[in-house]
Amino acid sequence: MLGAMARVSQAHLDARRRQILDGASVCFARNGFHATSVQDVLKEVDLSAGAVHRYFSGKEELIAAIVGEVLGQVREAFEEESRHVPPPPPDALVSSVLGRLLAARESLTVDGRPAFPRLIIQVWTETLRNEDLAALLYEGCTGVREAWSRIVVAYQDAGMMRADVPPDHVARTMIAAVLGFLVQQSLFGPAPVEVLRDGLRALMSVSPPLSGA
Repeated sequence: MLGAMARVSQAHLDARRRQILDGASVCFARNGFHATSVQDVLKEVDLSAGAVHRYFSGKEELIAAIVGEVLGQVREAFEEESRHVPPPPPDALVSSVLGRLLAARESLTVDGRPAFPRLIIQVWTETLRNEDLAALLYEGCTGVREAWSRIVVAYQDAGMMRADVPPDHVARTMIAAVLGFLVQQSLFGPAPVEVLRDGLRALMSVSPPLSGA
């Protein structure tokens, strides 16, 4: 009986933490980190200051938790794929990971549009004034780059990708493609991940022109 009560209690705590993180994400996506106060977050999640402070000491800790969670999920997803021999091709791999990431946050909206792409832009902007966040982002992105580099090595070992390009160069390019796609979603409106998948697939199909053409 006590074990069941503990499980229910932990489930409740996890759900409350999720509620706070999601509400803060919407607030930050709407107005940016600097213009959002803790009071804005409290209003969004309809909780008291004491209830929120049980989980987070303040706005900076909320920001770090949101960014750390996203980067951790992305890194873990790519690390999992890197263990496949060989990994799925880049177009399928990126669309799968990004699709899961967006689907998990599709309920978070600002003015009827997905909040997550706007949040990503706010994160990068905030790193210009927040050294702690910049360090957290650097560490997280480094982990993603390392995971992608291992994937590229697996491609090269399997003969799926040319071997004369440094794996880190490919890793940085794939990260740039994903971030660029998210920025476009914020600027131009939602687009299915199949757009990125198809674009990568087309680029992967490019071959040298026939001689004399």
